[in-house]
Amino acid sequence: MSVVPSSLLPASAAPAFRGRIGRDAASGHYAVPHRYRLHVAPSDPGCLRIAVTHALLGLDDTLPLAVLPETPDTPDGGHAALRPLYEASAHLYDGPAAAPVLSDGWTGRIVSTHVPDILRDLALRFRGEGPDLLPAERRREIDALSDLCERSVNRAAQRAGELGIDGAAAHRDPLAVLFGALGRLERRLARSPYVLGDAPTAADVHVWVTLVQLDTVHRWHLDAAAMDRVAGHPALWAYAQRLAAQPEFARCLDVDAVLRRHHAHCRGREAAGAGIRIVDWSADPR
Repeated sequence: MSVVPSSLLPASAAPAFRGRIGRDAASGHYAVPHRYRLHVAPSDPGCLRIAVTHALLGLDDTLPLAVLPETPDTPDGGHAALRPLYEASAHLYDGPAAAPVLSDGWTGRIVSTHVPDILRDLALRFRGEGPDLLPAERRREIDALSDLCERSVNRAAQRAGELGIDGAAAHRDPLAVLFGALGRLERRLARSPYVLGDAPTAADVHVWVTLVQLDTVHRWHLDAAAMDRVAGHPALWAYAQRLAAQPEFARCLDVDAVLRRHHAHCRGREAAGAGIRIVDWSADPR
């Protein structure tokens, strides 16, 4: 396992614990029922992706999930409940005890805090009888869709919101990137129930959580005209609503908690689009 020294990171960043779950006992960390625990605050998008993946794989009886409060409860932006794990895992650790955490009950230490690694290990090492969320032949596509979500939706929407609530021309470029990405997803979902065909994969978890963020968080900083265009992707938002009605997705999502977390951290200005909600995330469309 590697740990990035806190002296090399911004004050607000947690060190990246990058242990991995191996195939067998020779790897040190290997998949054993009840050995590990996940600590997540599902109001955070990375934690929500982990919680949904955990639910889709049916890991409740194998890998316990500890749900933390939606907002950190220490002045440095961490969780007091995680402090003993961090201090046991890094000598003289003085940074925030942030979620998510995959911990090892045998050693009392952290295996990983890195969302992509945790997600891969859940899908590949703890899967059991659950669906194959990372089929080998689709992993390159899944990685590309994850990159699309992060760069072309999340970052573009955030950038457009920072620049555009007064109608400034500067926000047009990030909005073009955002609408281009949404159009690509719309075309995929107009011809298949999931983004890569007829079965869910890790790409669906990432896309769905990204849409949750867009419709609950980013909308506060996009103007009404931008949100009207965001809403103009019927296949995409029908897909989001359909997944929200599935128990594995629905049980992990607390929109009020997402909003409380956002309002606790956000210092940006609210735009006219804040009153527009595309999806009723708690409604069953059937």
